[in-house]
Amino acid sequence: MNNVVPLTRLMQGNEAIAEGALAAGARFFAGYPITPSTEIAEILAEKLPAVGGKFIQMEDEIASMAAIIGASLAGLKSITATSGPGFSLKQENLGFAAITEVPCVVVNVQRYGPSTGIPTASAQGDIMQARWGTHGDHPAIALSPASVQEAFSLTVQAFNLAERFRTPVILLADEVIGHMRERFVMPDASDINVIDRKKPPAGLTRYYPYKPDEDGVPPMANFCEGYRYHVTGLVHDESGGPTTKADQAERLIKRLNDKIMDHLDEITMTESLMTEDAEIIIVACGAVSRSARRAVKQARKEGIKAGLFRLISVWPFPDKEIKALSRQARSIIVPEMNLGQLIGEVERVVRSETKVSGINRVTGEMITPDEILNAIKSEI
Repeated sequence: MNNVVPLTRLMQGNEAIAEGALAAGARFFAGYPITPSTEIAEILAEKLPAVGGKFIQMEDEIASMAAIIGASLAGLKSITATSGPGFSLKQENLGFAAITEVPCVVVNVQRYGPSTGIPTASAQGDIMQARWGTHGDHPAIALSPASVQEAFSLTVQAFNLAERFRTPVILLADEVIGHMRERFVMPDASDINVIDRKKPPAGLTRYYPYKPDEDGVPPMANFCEGYRYHVTGLVHDESGGPTTKADQAERLIKRLNDKIMDHLDEITMTESLMTEDAEIIIVACGAVSRSARRAVKQARKEGIKAGLFRLISVWPFPDKEIKALSRQARSIIVPEMNLGQLIGEVERVVRSETKVSGINRVTGEMITPDEILNAIKSEI
């Protein structure tokens, strides 16, 4: 019987992200200070060397993304953290990581934008950028924490998904979650599920770094561990060599996407609150879902059949789950701290079967529970 008392602390969201990275086995961080994510870098600068890891402050966000790709190829679980302007600069190398299938984690603590915007104000304006920020067809996994505890657990999950599917994964937090402090319980190390990348067997006559197994994911050899291979952002064949052959190009791009879309049951994470009989459903993510939770509970006290559907994984978008909810609800409300990004995806899935409306805020301030409750009441 385990009699160890869990460590309970008052912890900041950014600190929880740093602790989650360490628990997942991260041993390399490259980044550049930027509000409101800087605490992640500060904490890892102190703690990574203590566990045999490496921290490096790069000259900019472009180099930071390149550095974590290189470190991951060499075998280290790697992470970078940034916010709006820095996330924009990372896009080219994010695309490179996607096509070369290099696992890594990119934290974006969203702030008010565009451009420099208001560095200390919260927003959710990077939702679509997390999916479509790079050019071309590419897979995307993005997770959105709604609490300090979840900032820790989803950071671990981000690393697990990156390693499992050989892909960059985005932790799409927001300033409110990054800077809030609340009760945090540190899990025992034995209770934390950690996944490491699948490696090829030793002694192969020839190693094909992009030849997939049945799950669509190729085993990945770390550099300097026995196999040499070519890494290029050009379309490549299974050996890693560049190719312009139409059939090989199509096979690569389809596989990159299918290895994610064929495993939605492993990737998609959502939470439902009182949606079983709900006639009015709130769809939200991140900090806004906290206001939505309070509003739904108050609505229920007043006899209104409201429910909350929270996106934990924003990308891939939970089409199947949203479609099912739309068949029972007469109204869906989408509150978000932008001018309408999630709502477009909800409308795409629902089509015209259910009324969809939004609550939008671009002041840098939170959407309040009362605003959501009033929107619920307006649908009665």
